[in-house]
Amino acid sequence: MNGAGYVPRWLVVPAAAGLLFLLVPLVALVTRVQPDTFWADVTSDAARSALLLSLGTGAAATVVCAVLGIPLALLIARSSPRTAAFLRAVVTVPLVLPPMVGGVALLYLFGRNGWFGGLGLPFTTAAVVLAQVFVALPFLVLAVEGALRSTGVEVERTAASLGASRVTILRRVTLPLAAPGIVAGVVLCFARAIGEFGATALFAGNRPGVTQTMPLAIYTAFNGGGVAQGTAVALALLLLVTAIAVLLLVRGWRPAVGAP
Repeated sequence: MNGAGYVPRWLVVPAAAGLLFLLVPLVALVTRVQPDTFWADVTSDAARSALLLSLGTGAAATVVCAVLGIPLALLIARSSPRTAAFLRAVVTVPLVLPPMVGGVALLYLFGRNGWFGGLGLPFTTAAVVLAQVFVALPFLVLAVEGALRSTGVEVERTAASLGASRVTILRRVTLPLAAPGIVAGVVLCFARAIGEFGATALFAGNRPGVTQTMPLAIYTAFNGGGVAQGTAVALALLLLVTAIAVLLLVRGWRPAVGAP
């Protein structure tokens, strides 16, 4: 018998309420989109600037996360349980911190009086990328680390016993086996990067064409400035569609339960 059959029927009511609480606001958002002006809204100069900036910085942040995160995930997955637990806890910290705290931390590191204040990074496009990396890196690391742990080390040991070098094992065995998890982590990382708001607002500011990403443009519009509210709603819908696409991509790359 399916395990779901043992769930008390009365739990359906709060479960349905929770589902509706998540879905109804999204439906309300979709209904506010004006079809006759949607294309004009998303192709306006302000919207196009915010959209292109979000996509460009998000892509750059994802590349940085992949370069740094995949080795970090491999280190965690192949460390002793105690070391892995400590490293995993450190990586998870940005996930539980309020994004604004991340922005403050980046300011104290790269701000005028920070440790690396001479680089002049705050309130630049590079600052947007750094803020996105800070909040998105854990998503990639945890996804890839989980995939690496699930593959185990038996195949790697077999390859080593046959004379394969560590680089060959990494390139021909480890990474291919973890490919679905890597793709899922990269996609989730990109989605989180383009949706970042809090750390970006504090560390990079909200300069149109320079640091004003889609979330910042939406926030500014609903506070009486920047792009029009119709454009903000259209951009919000684009972010929603992106999130759905991310979920579909991640689901497509995850092997089915019980698959050979």
